[in-house]
Amino acid sequence: MSDQELTWRGAVARWDRQLFDAVARRHWPGADRVLPRLGRAANHGVLWGGTAVAIGVLGSPRARRAALRGAASLALASATINTVGKWSVRRPRPLLDGVPAVRQLHTQPQTTSFPSGHSASAFAFAAGLALESPGWGAVVAPVAASVAFSRVYTGVHYPSDVAAGAALGVAAGFVVRRLARDAQEARVVPGDERPAPGVPALPDGDGLTVVVNTASGTAAEAGLDVLRERLPKAELVEVGSGDLVAELAAAASRATVLGVCGGDGTINAAATAALRAGVPLAVFPGGTLNHFALDLGLAGPADTCRAVAAGEAVRVGVGRFTPGPRHPAAPDAPANTATDHHPGPGSGTESASGSVPVPGAGPRPGDDSGYFLNNFSVGAYPELLRHRLHWGPRIGGGPAALLAAWQVLRAERPVRLRLAGRPRSVWLLFAGNGTYQGTGPTPRRRATLGEGLLDLRLVLGGGRPGPRLLAAAFTGPLTRSPVHVASKLRSLRVSDVPPGTPLAYDGEYAQAPAAFVLDALPDALTVYRPH
Repeated sequence: MSDQELTWRGAVARWDRQLFDAVARRHWPGADRVLPRLGRAANHGVLWGGTAVAIGVLGSPRARRAALRGAASLALASATINTVGKWSVRRPRPLLDGVPAVRQLHTQPQTTSFPSGHSASAFAFAAGLALESPGWGAVVAPVAASVAFSRVYTGVHYPSDVAAGAALGVAAGFVVRRLARDAQEARVVPGDERPAPGVPALPDGDGLTVVVNTASGTAAEAGLDVLRERLPKAELVEVGSGDLVAELAAAASRATVLGVCGGDGTINAAATAALRAGVPLAVFPGGTLNHFALDLGLAGPADTCRAVAAGEAVRVGVGRFTPGPRHPAAPDAPANTATDHHPGPGSGTESASGSVPVPGAGPRPGDDSGYFLNNFSVGAYPELLRHRLHWGPRIGGGPAALLAAWQVLRAERPVRLRLAGRPRSVWLLFAGNGTYQGTGPTPRRRATLGEGLLDLRLVLGGGRPGPRLLAAAFTGPLTRSPVHVASKLRSLRVSDVPPGTPLAYDGEYAQAPAAFVLDALPDALTVYRPH
């Protein structure tokens, strides 16, 4: 080691000790009682594990994902510190001369001093949380900083130990975010949807009108940055949720291509506007979950920009629910693959005899149909959504979700209705736009959006809703279960729906009509996606 390096390291060590001694001499009222206890609470990540659980219970889906990212960042930082950091730099712990006895820990750490594991864990959790949910990150950051400072205040670390640990923790947060993005992109696999020839190519975005739901948050803002850079001539219309439907209809009437930036509910409204105006749709994912975009094979806004510039698009199927009954324009035939391993409601080869336009047909003048790109449901999930929307503004999203779940699980009666004329009692009716993979009543992934089938899954009534829903999740459609029925259909008539029964479609909530028809519209919507 050169003389210059020795001089530099000596200067850092002197500065480190001087700052350590300055903290030891300084008295902060109340800190002697609070900081040592806070540091002990963070032993073995207990404080951060409890925080992650609390956020998971009380927070939104995005907050739960942020808590998981924080926990993963903490795990990465701890593993790095304990396997590499502590044994690479064998720095002894500070001497406790000058540290008041009331601050000192009852049991002194036996590991080496550099870097601080507590600081790394604290800042890793805070960084992982903040990179996904800045609001929760702002709440946790002061606590993380206090834990890090407590390590110097109690005399177990030098300031440079804490600074290095904090830096490693923040780096772990960024690494986990990158790994999560890579994992998401890896699972985005385009399906075999039919290409849509002849769609306009807009290399600079001229002719594209993009309606942006400003309520979607940071994900939509990031999508806007990519859009402005790649398609600079696109018209951007930023609106809140209240004016969204009207703005989408107006944009669709004047645009060559209608674009939308937001989550699944916003994309549903845009698809409805595009269907009624007869224009292609460009989806810029900007929501929390982005089920439709991921199943379509769009990893992010950059994919959509590339497709719009090149004029590459596919045709996808759309689910429809139409108040009825009316006489069908043509008889509906069941799918050739009518059942999985269990017959559907009635016979497993049923078709609706109510008001179903010809499958594949688009909206008609005066049509009061609703559309879904992902799924439609009646029963437990819409009830959960209804209670959550009712209580959310009063007590907050997290407590409202807990209260909603409790109210749904203590429900006394399932929904009694008729499916294709046959009486049924169900806790949940789930209809997917296309076949969902996996078992259970509400699986989450589809291999293709070009199938033109409804994936119907029922959790039958009887018993209590909690055990029934749990049993359905485990049994799935793979057995002749008395709990769960699964079938693939072109259409289904639903009637005798009790007044006040809610329905949900693509995360949106509405009151169900007394009778309606579900049907699939193959190749109904043109959506931009790279080939």
